[in-house]
Amino acid sequence: MNTIYILWLRQLKRYFRSKSRIIGSLGQPLLFLVALGFGLGPVFQQAGAGNYLQFLVPGVIAMSIIFTALFSGVEVIWDKQFGFLKETLVAPVSRLHIMIGRTLGGATVAVIQGLIVLTLALLTGFRPVSLNLLPLAFVFMFLIALLFTALGTAIASVLEDMQGFQLIMNFLVMPLFFLSGAIFPLQKGVPSLLLSVASLDPLSYGVDGLRDTLSGISHFGLHVDFLVLSLITALLLVIGSYVFSKIQI
Repeated sequence: MNTIYILWLRQLKRYFRSKSRIIGSLGQPLLFLVALGFGLGPVFQQAGAGNYLQFLVPGVIAMSIIFTALFSGVEVIWDKQFGFLKETLVAPVSRLHIMIGRTLGGATVAVIQGLIVLTLALLTGFRPVSLNLLPLAFVFMFLIALLFTALGTAIASVLEDMQGFQLIMNFLVMPLFFLSGAIFPLQKGVPSLLLSVASLDPLSYGVDGLRDTLSGISHFGLHVDFLVLSLITALLLVIGSYVFSKIQI
């Protein structure tokens, strides 16, 4: 347990020491909130779909979380190249504990990033539908962060260079985000093929769960969102732990 705590704390220290990383990672969410939230808001409202900012904010929060969570895998490759990971892996501690500590640290950092975006959204006029549902929204944020941190760690565990990792991440992140229903509603009128793809996207359930708890809008249903997200998160944690345990030093 000490190993898990130390690695979790190390991830947090890395995050708070890098002020440029904190500020830089807020650029894209702010762009989406301002450009899409206010730019497409009147169009969305004229279509009879309500307040677009209320619809958009949960998706932007999820986007901020997955970017931070997935790219936490870069630190695995960085530690490989500079020898820190070797020193960690030869220590008389379980590799499972090492992986759990790193994953929890990366997930915590991603949730903090999501909370910052939520705070900024409140300043732009977004209002949660119910304060009583906020704790459940935080649960969905943590599940999203845990899922994609585990995925990022699993991918980084089998790669040796940062360029390859960044290419794979760019290939994954944008399709996962745009096909999740984060910026458009998954409702009648959307092509059936797109709905089918969205149903296979794990982020769709995270976005839908956040949207239900923060804005009162749901497509799949809160129980389905929680169940599917929990199962996929558990599966990726198992896969990530296995792949991480096979790292050669």
